[in-house]
Amino acid sequence: MSISIETCAAMHIGDRGEQQDRVGIFPHPTKPGCLLAVLSDGMGGHTGGSIAAEQVVLKARQNFSHFTPGVEDIQEFLKSVIDEAHVVIKLTRFTSEADPHSTACVFVLRPGHADWAHCGDSRIYHFRRGGLVSRSPDHSLVGELVRSGRITEAQAETHPQRNLLLSCLGAEREPRIDFGATPALQAGDVFLLCSDGLWAYFSDYELGTTLDELDPRAAAKVLINAARERGAGAGDNISVAIVKVVPVVSAGNALG
Repeated sequence: MSISIETCAAMHIGDRGEQQDRVGIFPHPTKPGCLLAVLSDGMGGHTGGSIAAEQVVLKARQNFSHFTPGVEDIQEFLKSVIDEAHVVIKLTRFTSEADPHSTACVFVLRPGHADWAHCGDSRIYHFRRGGLVSRSPDHSLVGELVRSGRITEAQAETHPQRNLLLSCLGAEREPRIDFGATPALQAGDVFLLCSDGLWAYFSDYELGTTLDELDPRAAAKVLINAARERGAGAGDNISVAIVKVVPVVSAGNALG
C-alpha cells in the first residue's frame, strides 16, 4: 500500500499577553520524503521565553539542512539540536535582561521511519488508528510522582506544582533527553507534538480519536478550540504540530 504524509502546524496565544511557544514543520532541502517537526515552549519572563523558544526552532532547522538521512546517526542529530540550542539559550543571558528557558520536541520523518527526542513537558504522542502507541514522559515533578506511583494522573492534573520542570533548555544542568522511534511506518500512524497549553485539557483517547477521524488541519482547529473553551479564560499559549500517515488509494483500487 502506498502512503502519503499530511501535516499541520498551528499556534494560539491563549489568554497570555505574549506568545512564547514556537512550532514549525520543514521539508529536507535535498531529500524527498524527509521532514522535520520542531516545537518549543519558552519560559523566562517578558520576551525571555520567546527568545529561548525561537532558538530551538532556528537551531533545529539549521542542523536539519546539513543532516544526511541514512548516513548520519539520527539520535546524534536529535541530541545535537537540543544540546546546541541549550548552549545558545544560556549565552543569551549575557545579551538580554531575561532568564530564558525552553522545552524542546524534535521529530524527524524519513521514508519508513520516524524518530524523535524531547526535553521538558512538551509532549510527543504516537497514535496508530486512534490508539496510543507511545507518549513522551514529562520531565516535571508531577511526571516523576506519577511514574513512581506516588500520585495518579488525575491527581497530577490539579497538583499545585504541576508546572515545575526538572529539566529544560537554558538551565544550569545539562538537559535530560529522551528518545523515541518507530521502525516501520503504517497508514494510520499519527504523530502529535504539543505544548502543555494543549495536552493539559485532553485524555489520550480524545486526542487519538480526533486525530484519527480528521485531517491534520481540521484536527488542529478542533483541539485548539476545545482547549480554549476548557481553559475558561485562563488558558496558556498553545502550539501543535501534526504529522499523519495516510493511505493512497489508486484509481484502480477505488474503482474495484
